[in-house]
Amino acid sequence: MRKLLTLPLLASCLATGCASTGPQIRHVVLFKYKASATPQQVETISAAFADLQHKIPGIVDYEAGTNCSPESHSKGLTHAYVLTFTDAAARDAYLPHPDHKAFGKMLGPILDDVCVVDYEVK
Repeated sequence: MRKLLTLPLLASCLATGCASTGPQIRHVVLFKYKASATPQQVETISAAFADLQHKIPGIVDYEAGTNCSPESHSKGLTHAYVLTFTDAAARDAYLPHPDHKAFGKMLGPILDDVCVVDYEVK
């Protein structure tokens, strides 16, 4: 089956030339915000996280949502963010990227806990 290019993927391919060196990487980030974090602060962080796909090459997709699992195994983590990278090299370039670092500084004061898991898309 042929895969259609989504707008973020097309933009990333134009920026990077689609020169992938391996399988796509999914970067799953789970946050628990401090009890003192306001809904506006959480919304500001979520918007800033979403905006990283427009600032950092190699991000081909972004998803986000709040925990709605009935299983009670979230360990207090309430918000999920998923970035898809063209490959591991794009993810590795994202980690020290100045825009990612600036996002971390913005997030720090209201973050209580975080969990990050990356995996190769099969």
